[in-house]
Amino acid sequence: MRGVGSLASVWLQVATEEPLGAETGFVGDALYILGLAFAAAVVAAVGAFAYRWYFRERPPRGLTVLLGLSAVVLYLNTAKLSDIALGNGGDELFVVGNVLFNLGALAAATVAAPVGAQVGDTLARNTSAFSGVREIEGEVSRVVRSVGRVISVTLPDEIDDMAEYDPVADATKEALAGKTLLFPRRLTVAELRERLVARLREDYGVGHVDLDLTDDGEVEYLALGSRLAGIGPTLAPGGVAVAVRADPSLDASPGDTVQVWRTDDEGPARVLTGELRATTDDTATLAVDEAEVDRLDGAQSYRLVTLPVDPGVDRQFAALLRTADETMGVISVAETDSGTHATVGDLATTVVAIRPADGLVEAIPPRSRELSTGDALYVIARPDELRRLERTVGTATGTVGDDD
Repeated sequence: MRGVGSLASVWLQVATEEPLGAETGFVGDALYILGLAFAAAVVAAVGAFAYRWYFRERPPRGLTVLLGLSAVVLYLNTAKLSDIALGNGGDELFVVGNVLFNLGALAAATVAAPVGAQVGDTLARNTSAFSGVREIEGEVSRVVRSVGRVISVTLPDEIDDMAEYDPVADATKEALAGKTLLFPRRLTVAELRERLVARLREDYGVGHVDLDLTDDGEVEYLALGSRLAGIGPTLAPGGVAVAVRADPSLDASPGDTVQVWRTDDEGPARVLTGELRATTDDTATLAVDEAEVDRLDGAQSYRLVTLPVDPGVDRQFAALLRTADETMGVISVAETDSGTHATVGDLATTVVAIRPADGLVEAIPPRSRELSTGDALYVIARPDELRRLERTVGTATGTVGDDD
């Protein structure tokens, strides 16, 4: 290894009291050590630059020192392995001169690495400033800016209730007020919002979340609502649920359309047609029309005949909407000062129907359909999107809950 032999000769001469006469060799070893220190500083500077660019914070001092030392150690080991492979002094590893040379190189790298890290960190910060802070901040805003290894999101002290939804328990809102939740870093604002909503639903049993986040990942607005439970919200207008003694078929399941038959001395007779909602032993819960419920007798035992009818579209839609993040809202288009309105395609939400002020309901309107004052828009969107749409095109006339 270059320089090792000369430094070793110096220490051998000292040990044997021979005249030195090798000042040039000592100077060469010193320059060699300075070169390794410079290499350690360069590696630490590059690492600090990359760390500042990626994490947007100052690199730890221990990490930069480790990078510089790793570069020097890797070089020394590679050089020694080359000498051993070529048979050039491979047995002089523990000679006093070689040991002192290695220790000097490591000490110099330990001193030079923090200096190089400081230079690299300063260069990274200046590069960001010279390249245009506004442009860089615009790119960074797409990813939630954070400090450290996680994103911390602090909920507001005041949590509102969502309109048209049952409020959550006061104990739940008290537990969430001011609470700080941690998430992995390098998330976009949309990804952070999805994770935060999922955390509130899964960990705290919240049914609906209306949430606004800034580009920094701070909660700007938070409102909560509980999901409607039970069979009542799933009944159609004019329908009721009733429990009867019945013997449904073995493969009958909730949602099947069934005929209710009575068997007596006069022979079998059909009583009514309904929808099966649940079965327990010999008791079945049926959804029937309110005008026909008087035909049923609580003391009578009935037989149910399952009809080969596909589930209604309204029932399928309601079942899907119960498990989705979106809900359906009805927004009335307000009058504008200019008298002109946008079209359906200009809205950033899904409009499934429009009820004009003086006409029939238009299902799945075309994107070119122009909105008019008084139009009732049936929109499927998240609660926060509905709230922004209300401020844009009109006023809310109500929310068709996702259980309707």
